[in-house]
Amino acid sequence: MPSQGLPLRVATLLTGLLECLGFAGVLFGWASLVFVFKTEHYFEELCEPDGALMGNLTGQADCKAQDEKFSLIFTLGSFMNNFMTFPAGFIFDRFKTTVARLIAIFLYTSATLIIAFTSAGSALLLFLAMPMLTVGGILFLITNLQVVAKHLAVMLTVFLFLLQLLYEQGISLRASFIFLSVCSAWHVVRTFLLMPRGHIPYPLPPNYRYGLCSGNDTTEGEKNAAESDKVEMQSNEFLPAKEETLEPGKQPESRSFWHHALSQRFVCHLVWLSVIQLWHYLFIGTLNSLLTNLAGGNRVLVSTYTNAFAITQFFGVLCAPWNGLLMDQLKQKYQKEAKDKGSSAMTVALRSAVPSLALTSLLCLGFAVCASVPILPLQYVTFILQVISRSFLYGGNAAFLTLAFPSEHFGKLFGLVMALSAIVSLLQFPIFTFIKGPLQNDPLYVNVMLVLATVLTFIHPFLVYWECRREKSSLAAA
Repeated sequence: MPSQGLPLRVATLLTGLLECLGFAGVLFGWASLVFVFKTEHYFEELCEPDGALMGNLTGQADCKAQDEKFSLIFTLGSFMNNFMTFPAGFIFDRFKTTVARLIAIFLYTSATLIIAFTSAGSALLLFLAMPMLTVGGILFLITNLQVVAKHLAVMLTVFLFLLQLLYEQGISLRASFIFLSVCSAWHVVRTFLLMPRGHIPYPLPPNYRYGLCSGNDTTEGEKNAAESDKVEMQSNEFLPAKEETLEPGKQPESRSFWHHALSQRFVCHLVWLSVIQLWHYLFIGTLNSLLTNLAGGNRVLVSTYTNAFAITQFFGVLCAPWNGLLMDQLKQKYQKEAKDKGSSAMTVALRSAVPSLALTSLLCLGFAVCASVPILPLQYVTFILQVISRSFLYGGNAAFLTLAFPSEHFGKLFGLVMALSAIVSLLQFPIFTFIKGPLQNDPLYVNVMLVLATVLTFIHPFLVYWECRREKSSLAAA
């Protein structure tokens, strides 16, 4: 690495971290944002007169119609957050870094300005602003995955937590979101000075330049990138297939994308991801309502627990590498056994994924049980288990797809599983409406059903383990 390029690359890395932490995951700061919106009386006109009176006495009312509006906004935002992953990736692949980032800046800035200039009378604009925020955040995240460690793609929302704290100190909602809009100037500067115009080539060619170092010599940068792509394609021709350790005379069996997409392995993984993700989205989307009920409408208590939740989300970045370390250690262990017993590389990979899948289900089960118990102090444990479970979930999802399916289909399978799980996440709104309506704000029966559904997610790691055992038995018989 040339010495003069080191400061630029460090600046790119650090600013990329800041961008991911502060702007790429607004959705997961929803609890802090709802707290502020309720204090600003958004959708309060939908509350019944008795609910408004309760709000005057306790500081924050539990209003069914108001909570349903916020739940619907979050449902749309969370749906767009997953469903648009595939189109956003296509935009990045087709139009490259600069164009993708300019689209992200436009969406993000427009959304923050809409929120900044909304009021209780124009609260319906939140239905437009939140999806725009999430899609803009996805594009920020995708463009930064080139320079930021993948584990730090855990979506956090530092600024919305700070927004709530500043709001309680007298800083208005409008001032905070105008500040976020002004930050778009920083995004623009970073796009042109600290980011490549195209994709970062791999392996990195010698004297690769971008941003400030590229100057006007874009031809050389494009040439270096093209040469790097050529080297990578040539090197890939001599790499063995990821799925199998081939015996002499055998050729790898090439199977279509749809063969893998319709396989039992992929369908079980989709159900596993969808059920656990639905729990997380339902919890985040209804957290303000849950805390309001458990705190008896005490606004101070609700604020305290909302802050605690936001803080645990921030420290979730420390949990992200654990899953990867677990899988790496197990893979090394099973690789040694495979040399002695002749197991395939695919079997080794799948065996290393089984404990990760089972542990993620176990963490979600613990989080779900704690969330179902109506004891306010227990929610501190819920917050911790929730953030660890979510870190394991998204890291484990990408890792399993990488290990269990051919690399040439990874992008399509990842986009498909995220899009289909996004459709399942839409169930959170009818579930919330059912709790507020027929169940009269008592989520016991829904929680029991969801806990049972979480128990069923253990079927996925069991089937993967059973598949590995069958191959092991067949090898022993041979």
